[in-house]
Amino acid sequence: MSQLSGPYDAADGLVRAYPAAPVADAPGGANGAGLVWAHGGGFTAGDLDMPEADWVARSLAARGVAVVSVDYRLASAEHGNHYPAASDDVLAAWSWTLEHAGELGIDPARLAIGGASAGANLVTGAVLRLLGHEPSVVGVPLPAGVFLAYPTLLAVQPAPDAALRGLLDANPVADRFPRERVRTMYETYLGGPVDGAPLAAVPGGAAASDLVGFPPVLMINDEADELRVSGEVFAATLREAGVPIELVVEPGTEHGHLNRPHEPAATDSIERVVRWIGTLTTLRTTEGMPS
Repeated sequence: MSQLSGPYDAADGLVRAYPAAPVADAPGGANGAGLVWAHGGGFTAGDLDMPEADWVARSLAARGVAVVSVDYRLASAEHGNHYPAASDDVLAAWSWTLEHAGELGIDPARLAIGGASAGANLVTGAVLRLLGHEPSVVGVPLPAGVFLAYPTLLAVQPAPDAALRGLLDANPVADRFPRERVRTMYETYLGGPVDGAPLAAVPGGAAASDLVGFPPVLMINDEADELRVSGEVFAATLREAGVPIELVVEPGTEHGHLNRPHEPAATDSIERVVRWIGTLTTLRTTEGMPS
């Protein structure tokens, strides 16, 4: 276990590290586990102090999971930072964490990556790049697992089924991700049209053949959330590719429940993550690296 106290900023402000608390009997055997974490915010908003970043990181660290939270560049029409800027930042944070795993008390074989909403898109795309998809990264170990919280993974979403449409109609506050808004969000991220976007920017478009070697996944979706459609599409493709996936819908939730710690579902999800990450024991490597 790390002797460092935290949280503390590192890598020239790219990350904030949360060393794990010394937990004698960490739930799920999580001691030595770690998570590189990317908050959400539609690619254009969010910071390391929002609950989805700070509360999540503190909650996991208190349960024996060290967390490295990524302060990736936000895209905007005014300042740019379009793809792959944020993806590059996530990959840089991943490499930094591997290099500093020892001082953080992390067993690299138990280091996962995860994100919420747009952050889940970023980490999924980063893993695809580690697998060799353009722009590819060669020779960097893959995560032991990937945690996706209510991800957005498609720039053009399929329509929700009747059951989800009914939930959204019954709760207009939750119905805030129509197709037009999602497309505009991705256009800002990409700095242009979504047609022909790189796979790593729109990971939900992956075919099963693109996902060979993808690490095990925990996906937690919100119940009344139109973005759930893109997560379900990606989950089906992961299954087709033979990737182990645990797919959960937190009941009674709308998009972004990890950013609302007062809701019981937020703590329920944290406990799910700790149990899941405690099962990860295999360090995966990209082509050309030792197995």
